[in-house]
Amino acid sequence: MKGPTPRRLKKYVGKCLGLQSYLQSPGDGHTQARIPAAALLWALLMGVVLRRATFAGIEALVRSRARRALDVSPSFGDDALGYFTERLDAAVTRRAAATVAREAKRHKAFDASRFIGLVLDGTAVARSREKACDLCRPYRNKKKEILGYHHRLVMASVAGTGLTLPLDVEPYDPGDSEYNAARRLLPRVIVNLGRRFADYVVVDGEFARAPFLHEAGDLGLYVVARLKGNLPELFAAAQKRFSRQPPHQTFRHGKDRVEIWDADDFDPWETLRWETVRVIRYRQYKPNGKVNEAYWLTDFPRSRVGRRTVFLLAKSRWEIENQGFNDAKNRYGFEHLCHHEAHSLLVVWLLTCLALTIEHLYRLRYLHRCNHPIRAAIDMLLLLQLSLGSTAPTRPDSS
Repeated sequence: MKGPTPRRLKKYVGKCLGLQSYLQSPGDGHTQARIPAAALLWALLMGVVLRRATFAGIEALVRSRARRALDVSPSFGDDALGYFTERLDAAVTRRAAATVAREAKRHKAFDASRFIGLVLDGTAVARSREKACDLCRPYRNKKKEILGYHHRLVMASVAGTGLTLPLDVEPYDPGDSEYNAARRLLPRVIVNLGRRFADYVVVDGEFARAPFLHEAGDLGLYVVARLKGNLPELFAAAQKRFSRQPPHQTFRHGKDRVEIWDADDFDPWETLRWETVRVIRYRQYKPNGKVNEAYWLTDFPRSRVGRRTVFLLAKSRWEIENQGFNDAKNRYGFEHLCHHEAHSLLVVWLLTCLALTIEHLYRLRYLHRCNHPIRAAIDMLLLLQLSLGSTAPTRPDSS
């Protein structure tokens, strides 16, 4: 098999993932720009994949002899990337990410999974000492003194399929909360993906409130939500009942032993329009002696989904933490402030999500087809970096 190169990756994105028109017209609003939008967009996406997500790092790439192998025609400075991201239409990139996910489903990337899930979760990114945009939010010490500013957002990602595909983000507005941002995010994601794309949404206990659960149901999604003390009556009832019973099932999950309790006849709280609430409790025994315990509520009927499957769906909640936020922040520059302007920040976050989704599908599905082994992310990065130096020498750029 031919090794990965930026040109082959670009061909895969345009042909297999259905983004050819997006790569040419990403929504910058200029019809005769001096620097083509296609060049700026591809440089930004490759900057994430090559882990040079800073604008200065991308400028260094396109001003070097690697530009030809990168498949970017003109060179440009980091200021051009700043202007470009300020005016790029975020809705076009959001629809592009949804197109990638739909094409992945059409090409059977999720066929090994019985259910396709979405996971929503919030995080803090991009710290600064001074407030510089409308999205800046203060963070404080225990004495309530302002230490600096950061930005908070909610991310939506495909989960439970063996592929973590970040799709969209919604920043907190001034005075906003994770809960409200998620209620704006989920309907938009479903509109872009289509109502039949996903089966369920998995969320933390913050979202176990009647309005969110009702909205998810109206969008055609089952809900798997963490049950905590914010629902004291239901939580206490589940603790009381399960503490008096032996586990309903015991099984192995990797090296761990799992005990699980399951009941689907708990009374809903006053504002919840479900007829009953299903609650599971699990205890996960680690080889080192550590025990993890958690309670979850769901409207999945027992006739359709067994308790062991609900356990796995609940555990998919951590995919956005491990393969989403951790990878994005520690390896792909999600924390970095490339250009401290509110719309530019949003666009860069969306492009980072899109680039990660492209990288995951290319490395884990496309390059893995037939009998070829899965490449580790660092191995693919090395091959892409080596390919940048494999082109023949060209004349110096006189522009």
